[in-house]
Amino acid sequence: MAKTVLVVDDDPTQRRLLQAAVEKAGFACRTAPDGESGFALAADPKDGVDVVLLDLIMPGLSGMETLERLSERRPDLPVVVLTATGGIDTVVQSMRAGAIDFFVKPASPERIIVSIRNALKMSSLSGEVKRLSRKAEGGMAFEDMIASAPAMRQVLKMGQRAASSDIPVLILGESGSGKEVVARCIQGASERAGKPFVTVNCGAIPENLVESILFGHEKGAFTGAVSKSLGKFVEADGGTLFLDEIGELPLDMQVKLLRALQEGEVDAVGSRRPTKVDVRIISATNRDLAGQVAAGTFREDLYYRLNVFPIDVASLRERREDIPALVDHFVTRFNAAEGTKILGAQDDTLKMLCAFDWPGNVRQLENAVFRAVVLCDGDWLRPEDFPQISGMMPDLESLPDAPVLPRAANDLAAPVQAVRGEVSPVPIFDEGGDIRSLEEIERDLLAFAIDHYEGHMSEISRRLGIGRSTLYRKVREYDLTVREREAG
Repeated sequence: MAKTVLVVDDDPTQRRLLQAAVEKAGFACRTAPDGESGFALAADPKDGVDVVLLDLIMPGLSGMETLERLSERRPDLPVVVLTATGGIDTVVQSMRAGAIDFFVKPASPERIIVSIRNALKMSSLSGEVKRLSRKAEGGMAFEDMIASAPAMRQVLKMGQRAASSDIPVLILGESGSGKEVVARCIQGASERAGKPFVTVNCGAIPENLVESILFGHEKGAFTGAVSKSLGKFVEADGGTLFLDEIGELPLDMQVKLLRALQEGEVDAVGSRRPTKVDVRIISATNRDLAGQVAAGTFREDLYYRLNVFPIDVASLRERREDIPALVDHFVTRFNAAEGTKILGAQDDTLKMLCAFDWPGNVRQLENAVFRAVVLCDGDWLRPEDFPQISGMMPDLESLPDAPVLPRAANDLAAPVQAVRGEVSPVPIFDEGGDIRSLEEIERDLLAFAIDHYEGHMSEISRRLGIGRSTLYRKVREYDLTVREREAG
């Protein structure tokens, strides 16, 4: 997906030159003629601005004042400042105010694009560090999830409900679909945020060690117990214990797990007294637990104890709309980890990835992108960087375009991406995911046209295909503002 650059400059010639350079390099571009409108466009993350090119000398709200406001409202938004005079004091002042780079006009297109790419790279690294920090501290939130597809709306809704209490949650879904991410977000949105989040893969523990790993053991309790072990329940005390692949747990351990859940205490192997624990249980499985209960391989009483609040996570083939955003996210992560500078995936690559069924779900996509980033020799991921997938696909020309939804998680009202890869500035959907009324969309479209064409009403009338008298009437009806000096 193309990143969006906002150009804020009062000189229309400079705006056009910068816009041409930005769009030629493959970025989407929006423009603003002054600090006030530039701040309005960039201040809200939902508007999708990724980088700002900001002129310092402008009438009204100056570039420096705009920069200071943006630093307060969106400290994570990279801003590159530009001016006709480049004194050292100006450079120092702008950097202290939060600018990430500085250049003097006129600058070559190459210099501008290098600055934009460096700003995006810095922003990506910063975002990845923050995400990893939140994950390590047990503070992941549903906003961190890439889950804008309709199939994931119920997952987010149920997860947010579950986070408001300590109710036991059972997360269902295919292997690799992101069940642990949902569990971490439930913890991060709950009162246990920042407390321990302990993961146990019940299918990866040797059967003779399950009891010791879950409940702990005393020193000398059995051969090889050379020191005391607290066990996962005690490690998770005050926080959340995530029991992944719970359907793999042996029957005899199911009995002891049920007792621990009912009594709120655990018996360590070799211990004379139980230990009280305060643990929130979230379990997950890719198996049919109800079928296992009927077959006698899973205890019915434990099943009902765990399956109080089920959440069914959609497979990746059921949420193809999220694939472009997931690819973008993984490219950013692997760029940070591997020191690469991949800008993203080409349109035909995204078409191919969205058409693939992904039996291994998000985990398989992640590994495929990792391999492609290592293989890629250019700036963009190409179909040939995914040889195991491209060899299984039909002619790329016959594939449908990649579906794209808003990049912000849970942002159902954010603008959808247009066919040519540019982001529409007028929201089509309301906060509930339903299409807004024609009157609301028309008002926003007129407001955007007035801003985009700087109040030149003849041009707006021509572009929208309506008469000037009709245009002025609608401006009055919607109480829109047109500055007199710009009216045509």
